[in-house]
Amino acid sequence: IPMDLKNRLIAFAKTFNDVQVDHPFAKFPEYQVLRHRKNGKWFGLLMTVEKQKLGLEGTGMIEILDVKAAPEMVSIINQSRGYLPAYHMNKNHWLTALLDGSVSEKQLQSLLRDSYERTR
Repeated sequence: IPMDLKNRLIAFAKTFNDVQVDHPFAKFPEYQVLRHRKNGKWFGLLMTVEKQKLGLEGTGMIEILDVKAAPEMVSIINQSRGYLPAYHMNKNHWLTALLDGSVSEKQLQSLLRDSYERTR
């Protein structure tokens, strides 16, 4: 069975040093936090949210990834297709990427790696 994008991103993140994946929200048990084991800092948050909560057209749910990024990159990339201001995070330092195919897996991996480095 091929892994879906979310699980491939988790597997990719686990190749970094000292990463743990957990589910800190009782209300949203499917949300997954990617964090540094040593300092506890988050570098990724995987969620499934209603499209309407993100201001997207249509109904239903969509998978997203929140990552930390340089503020100047956040302001530029938020203008790009497949990206939104961070959902439930500091919008100057975090951004949301849609996991609907509009952002390439390679780009998502690059964002995850950068976020990991920024939060060490």
